[in-house]
Amino acid sequence: MSGPAVVALGGGHGLAASLSALKLVSDDITAVVTVADNGGSSGRLRDEFDVLPPGDLRMALTALCEESEWGHIWRDVLQHRFRGGGDLGGHALGNLLIVALWELHQEDPVAGLDLVGRLLNARGRVLPMAAVPLEIEAEVAGIDPARPDEVTRVRGQVAVATANGRVRSIALDPADPPAPEATVRAVERADWVILGPGSWFTSVMPHLMVPALRAALHDTQARRLLTLNVEHAGETAGFSAAQHLETLADHAPRLRLDIVLADPGAVDDETGLRRAAARLGAEVVVAPVAKKDRPGQHDSLRLAAAYRDVLA
Repeated sequence: MSGPAVVALGGGHGLAASLSALKLVSDDITAVVTVADNGGSSGRLRDEFDVLPPGDLRMALTALCEESEWGHIWRDVLQHRFRGGGDLGGHALGNLLIVALWELHQEDPVAGLDLVGRLLNARGRVLPMAAVPLEIEAEVAGIDPARPDEVTRVRGQVAVATANGRVRSIALDPADPPAPEATVRAVERADWVILGPGSWFTSVMPHLMVPALRAALHDTQARRLLTLNVEHAGETAGFSAAQHLETLADHAPRLRLDIVLADPGAVDDETGLRRAAARLGAEVVVAPVAKKDRPGQHDSLRLAAAYRDVLA
């Protein structure tokens, strides 16, 4: 198997689901991962060692592991999370390994990620979205239900992801973060760029706000595919499918898409979705990509079949 050169952008479980599907379609995969997580093990390591938060990078690497006994053993080792209330409690072993490799390769954090990829015999490469850790800031309306129009500024990925109310806009701190050269090159040489699925405001849209990465996304000759979430919950609870596209257009007016991929269960107004997609230059492909027994999650085999049909 060879397949097209694909760059997948996102973070957390959404990106992991996309990568698990893509490695059934192509051997040439690059994951570009958000670096704004400030909670849990990642947040603790970020604060203590002044490094990129490693958790989403680890999840992307393990999603790309070789489908063999070797790959699965090391995937499970890297995903192992220590129990207890001591210093190691709550840390994933893979996070610790990545930070250790970064300390050994201080001038090039990408080298540390590549070494973990070699350990997993990964079917692709994992790169950070930005070269420095980021904070997400959001303007959220209606945190106090008694004041639905009052806007509050919320800081930090965890706080934004769990805030009550409706996110109106997001920003990054620093506002002009550098992107690794390898990340920009990957987007420039890609045949396809896939954005999403994932937490809309904290995993998907931040990629459009890193200047060099945004410019590469605008200028690349690659075709661009947006994978919508299979349910509208969490940060975008109450949003229509079309409103997801409208928020992208608001934050990245020059962005153009070719395909919007949606599960039938996530399409509340197909006419409205097709109209919103057309404003971004895209056509809508509706295909069953959710798990039958867990409709809120992507099914890797169904998603791979949809990607294969579109990317062919």
